[in-house]
Amino acid sequence: ATLVMENKEELARIITAENGKPLKEAQGEIVYSASFLEWFAEEARRIYGDVIPASAKDRRVLVLKQPVGVAAIITPWNFPSAMITRKVGAALAAGCTVVVKPAEDTPLSALALGELANQAGIPAGVYNVVPCSRQQTAAVGEVLCTDPLVSKISFTGSTATGKILLKHAAGTVKRVSMELGGHAPFIVFDSANVDRAVAGALASKYRNSGQTCVCTNRFLVQKGIHDEFVEKFAKAIEKELHVGNGFDAKTTQGPLINEKAVEKVEKHIKDAVSQGASVVTGGKRHSLGKNFFEPTLLTNVTTKMLCTQEETFGPLAPVIRFETEAEAVAIANAANVGLAGYFYSQDPAQIWRVAEQLEVGMVGVNEGIISSVECPFGGVKESGLGREGSKYGIDEYLEIKYVCLGGL
Repeated sequence: ATLVMENKEELARIITAENGKPLKEAQGEIVYSASFLEWFAEEARRIYGDVIPASAKDRRVLVLKQPVGVAAIITPWNFPSAMITRKVGAALAAGCTVVVKPAEDTPLSALALGELANQAGIPAGVYNVVPCSRQQTAAVGEVLCTDPLVSKISFTGSTATGKILLKHAAGTVKRVSMELGGHAPFIVFDSANVDRAVAGALASKYRNSGQTCVCTNRFLVQKGIHDEFVEKFAKAIEKELHVGNGFDAKTTQGPLINEKAVEKVEKHIKDAVSQGASVVTGGKRHSLGKNFFEPTLLTNVTTKMLCTQEETFGPLAPVIRFETEAEAVAIANAANVGLAGYFYSQDPAQIWRVAEQLEVGMVGVNEGIISSVECPFGGVKESGLGREGSKYGIDEYLEIKYVCLGGL
C-alpha cells in the first residue's frame, strides 16, 4: 500500500494511457486501490474463529477459518488497478495465492502492481499476472475456471460473461464471487433538494464517462420538479463537463474504451429518438473524433426504449417522468439486475420506504458517489454473488472448518 502511494503519479498515468480516464480520476483510483491493500492488511489480524458451547460435557467445539486456496482473479478495464487490489488484498490477507487475468484492454496496471508486489517482498508465485489477447480471453478464462488447482473465482464484468464463468466453475464446484452488470436507477422525488440532486446526478452519471458498474443508467424524475431538474442538469452538463485528452488538466470526460462502446451509445440514442425522446444536450460523437462522445441528456424517455432496458456504459442520461412513488419503485425494480440505486428525497418516511424497497445491493440516499473501502460492494439478482471490501470482503476467501474435540 505504501509503495502504491509512493508511485501514485506513475500508476495514474498508466491508467489514463490505458483506458483514457482523466488523470485526476486516475489519481483518485490509485488512492482507492491503496486503501484496499491497507484495509485488508489490517483485516488479516481479525480472522476470528469461535468456541461454541457444546451439548456434551466431554466435548469442545471449535470453529476455524482457513484460506480457500488458489484464487483466480478476472478483472475489468474500467478500474484496472482498484478492481485488482479490492480482490487481491482480501485474498492475500486470507492466505491465498492469486492468478490475475487483467482485461485485455488494460494489462499494464496489473503488471505494474506485480512489480510493486515484488518490491514489497511478496514471495514469487503469490501474486501472478496472466495477460492475454482479446482472441485468447475466453480460452484463458475457461482454463482458470475449470482447473482443479484453482479453488476460487472472483470476477468483475458483464452479466453475460459472468454466467459463462459460473457454468465453467460448476464442473469443479468452485467458490465464486461475481460482481456483474448494473442498471442503476436515480430517482428524484418532488421533496428533493434539486440542486443537490443535480450535483449527485452529474457525479454518478459521468464519472469515467459513464463507464462504471454503479453509474446511473436511468433517471426517474417526479413530475412536480421534472422540468426544473432537467433544465438545471443540462446547464450543469454544459458548464462543468469538458471532453478531451485524459492528460489535459481541464478534462473531465475522456474517450470511451473503444469503437464498440461508442456504437452502443449511438444505438441507444438513435433508438430513443426514433420512439419520441428529445435530445436536450449532446447526442453525437465529439468533434475530437475517434472514441470521444458528447455528454448527452435525453427527455421524454419511456421504459420501452433500449437505454432504459439495458446498461449503456457511456455518457448518456435518459430521463423518465413519473407521477407516484410506487410507480418509480416499480420501474426501478423491473430490471433483472440490481447493483446500485440512488434517490433524492427529504421526506424521512419516504427515505425508509424506498431504501428498503429498492432491489439493489447498494443504495445512495441523497448521495451520488457511494463506494468506499469500509462498505460492502456487491449486488443482488443478476448483478452477482458475494461482497467486496468492508469487514465482509475477506470471508469470500475463507473456508469455515468445524472441529469437534471429544473424549475429554
